[in-house]
Amino acid sequence: MKTYRFLFAPLEIGGLRLPNRLMALPLYVGYGNPDGTVSEAMVKHYRELAAGGAGAVVVESTLVAPHGWAALRMVRVYDAGVLPGLTRLAAAIRESGALAGCQINHPGRYARVSEPLAPSPVPAGPGAPVPRAMTLSDIQETIAAYAAAARRVKDAGFDFVELHGATGYLLVQFVSPHTNKRDDQYGGSLANRLRFPLEVVAAVRDAVGPDYPVGYRFLADEWLPGGFTLEEAQIFARELEKAGVAYLSVTGGTYDSMFLPEVAARAREEGYMVELARAIKQEVSIPVVAAGRIGRPEFAEEILATGNADLVGLGRALLADPTWPRKAAAGRREAITPCPLECSGCFDQVMKDRPVFCVRWPLEKMRQRRDLLRAAGA
Repeated sequence: MKTYRFLFAPLEIGGLRLPNRLMALPLYVGYGNPDGTVSEAMVKHYRELAAGGAGAVVVESTLVAPHGWAALRMVRVYDAGVLPGLTRLAAAIRESGALAGCQINHPGRYARVSEPLAPSPVPAGPGAPVPRAMTLSDIQETIAAYAAAARRVKDAGFDFVELHGATGYLLVQFVSPHTNKRDDQYGGSLANRLRFPLEVVAAVRDAVGPDYPVGYRFLADEWLPGGFTLEEAQIFARELEKAGVAYLSVTGGTYDSMFLPEVAARAREEGYMVELARAIKQEVSIPVVAAGRIGRPEFAEEILATGNADLVGLGRALLADPTWPRKAAAGRREAITPCPLECSGCFDQVMKDRPVFCVRWPLEKMRQRRDLLRAAGA
């Protein structure tokens, strides 16, 4: 029987003990209620992920402010009315055997409002509204919104909170010279571009206390001409460690770069972001999570065994088969339902603002999930 010595070794993150090195990444599935609260379909989805054996489960991107609304059925952690459902969601994950985390986010120029807020008036694409450059007052209010959202996550019973500093959302918009054209203390030099996310981290840590772990979904390279580079990211990683971040979950590419032919081709390759994780791990001593089309347990084991990362993050692989960790631990690698590298069905549904289903699911599971979503008005 094949065994995975590194994958199923325990690890400590920010004072928490993970039973293994597998993290269920915050993959957006859009199962929230239309009013921004947690639905039964969402609870069922995350309970299933946790029961599948991942050491930690991170709930998908939740919104920190009303002017940051980005998609239908996103959970709105800026609203106190979300707390009962959020508490139920955290309990479902923890009772199913995993540590529970929740990602908080502000989409900035990607917000689906008439006047998005962003560092600079750089639209999200052709035909998109031109965002309003954030004033210093806007910046302070948004920092406070992150802190209040993080505190609500803690109050709901989650073990940790994660800041979404990847994909191209607000925290990235400040660090990237492609989207940050400011000439004040929040723009220009790298130190100035890093100021906003570092102030967010400081405010969040003040809100949740020094012993509560704050993770960071981390952009290591924008893969875009004139964008945020790996060299800058390595400096940023060291600053985040100094700021007390508990771990870095490493990604590459943003919405501005992912449709470039070379980036789109790269994103279909197994482990296409692992090299970025390795480059960041060389700069910090806090745990680093590798991600990006990791589907085979033996490949995940190799990532850890060769020191490229401390944990392996699974997104689409767990959407296709939530029991991936338990099957791997039992030496039943052949029983895992794989996520095909060439498939982008789940991503296509997200881009159409539809709840996510996986083509690899049994028909009965699709029916059950559909019925729950209909009951929620989705």
